[in-house]
Amino acid sequence: MHRRSFIKNSTMAAAGFAILPSITFGMSKSKVKLGYIGVGLRGRNHISEGLLRDDVEIVAICDTQESSLKLCREQFQQAGKKLPKEFTGGVDAYKRMLEMKEIEGVIIATPWTFHHDQAVDAMQAGKYVGCEVLAGLTLEDHWNIVNVSEKTGMSYMTLENVCYRRDVMAVLNMARQNLFGELVHLEGGYQHDLRPVLFNDGAHFYGHGVEFGPDKSIGEAQWRTQHNIDMVGDIYPTHGLGPLMPFININRGNRITNLVSFSSKAKGLSSYVNKLSPGHKNASVNFKNGDITTTLLNCANGETLSIQHDTHLPRPYSLGFRVQGTEGLWTDANQSIYIEGKSKNEDVWDPAEEWLKKYDHPLWKKYEKQAEGAGHGGMDWFVFNGFVEAIKQKRQTPIDVYDSVTMSAILPLSAKSITEGNMPQDFPDFTRGKWKTMKNTFALNDSGF
Repeated sequence: MHRRSFIKNSTMAAAGFAILPSITFGMSKSKVKLGYIGVGLRGRNHISEGLLRDDVEIVAICDTQESSLKLCREQFQQAGKKLPKEFTGGVDAYKRMLEMKEIEGVIIATPWTFHHDQAVDAMQAGKYVGCEVLAGLTLEDHWNIVNVSEKTGMSYMTLENVCYRRDVMAVLNMARQNLFGELVHLEGGYQHDLRPVLFNDGAHFYGHGVEFGPDKSIGEAQWRTQHNIDMVGDIYPTHGLGPLMPFININRGNRITNLVSFSSKAKGLSSYVNKLSPGHKNASVNFKNGDITTTLLNCANGETLSIQHDTHLPRPYSLGFRVQGTEGLWTDANQSIYIEGKSKNEDVWDPAEEWLKKYDHPLWKKYEKQAEGAGHGGMDWFVFNGFVEAIKQKRQTPIDVYDSVTMSAILPLSAKSITEGNMPQDFPDFTRGKWKTMKNTFALNDSGF
């Protein structure tokens, strides 16, 4: 079945083996056996990617909800693939799945609260871990992910697909060819109207109703909305920070040194509920998290970054990327590039499209056909492929544990800054000094890493 038809019908460089000594380079094997913890909407996206590959066998799935397992079974049946072994019955059911010795890698796509424990248990069971964001909810969680990865020698990879977004990778290619000169300032964020995701009617995943919670809704509204009631801070920082890190060699000769965060008032979600259902009790819920959280970061080599979380107000989708150096800049919001002395007119934006086409990343040029129709404009194919190839070749994953926790730790650090009255916070050195000698390896060529 063609990739586009299948997905429509069925609703993801070696950092150096010195980092994780027990993972060594080896010959590529023919097939990787994977287990999945969580087969809700996002988990089934990753299932789709696995079912389309001849080098992947999905041998086990785990979920607490029969509705998700049922939809997952339908994916396998439509693909003509053997049904995997199922594990269910409670939040600890995944532990029985991890006892399957044939499983080499685990995809985790559960609610954020469970990521840390499931990833730790998977690494201790000797499995590669590909985990959806976030790595954890506390700073202790993030340190523990690093410690367990180092102790077990197992790779942990945050499945941050925007690192592989085509325009981002083309601009990365431009930056590496010095088109922007020396980089000075970068911006990014999660700027996406998620109100239809955070509320529904219990029958439709998106765009209907104003309910949330496990009893009255389905999908992410069952759990994600509650985080905006209980927490402050940037609760989804990886879309903004993760893709920018290779531009300025974070953890590879550079590091983030400190940050400060600011939060606006919280009005968007209540306003949305009241607009769709005037007088509904959920309009009076005390949403603790501000509508817009802005985090400013300093780097050891002098660059600054600005990361925003903006998901509670009406707005067109944009991740707000800006890459600026001594010779010019790119912004994705207005899809423009300006290179001093090379743009068509002085002080006039060029449409980004012509530059992005010229400097299309070799990875996209090589694998464009394979990625056609994959989720999120093809990004899902690349991030999933990087994870699978790392297992096949017994290599470090292209996004390693240090990168993973760095882009995720913004959550607890931003929360602490806000609750302390916007006080600056030192950023942990998760590499314990290795950043000084480690080299940037992400997407240096068309190898898939």
